[in-house]
Amino acid sequence: MAELKGWKEIPIGGMVLEPGSSIEYITGTWRSMRPVRDEEKCTHCMICWVYCPDSAIIVEDGRVKGIDYDHCKGCGICALECPVKVEKHAITGKPGKVIQMVEEV
Repeated sequence: MAELKGWKEIPIGGMVLEPGSSIEYITGTWRSMRPVRDEEKCTHCMICWVYCPDSAIIVEDGRVKGIDYDHCKGCGICALECPVKVEKHAITGKPGKVIQMVEEV
């Protein structure tokens, strides 16, 4: 496979020679917040998967398996749209939803 071009090598206006190649580029490194999911309380309703604009929700056999942090931009749509409420999140310890946003460290 040919070397991938960085943003400085792409001409102004861009060129899409091979559409659908965004999975080849790691794009989740600039986020300031990241989603964390309480795995035990997740109902696998797939709402997060439907709304994620980056296809960063990992699904196997019809169940949410995790979050692809290499491509997640930290927009928080998954946390906003998650319908499942929890009294205490397993990771954050806060009440709210199964998916919550935390600061990137």
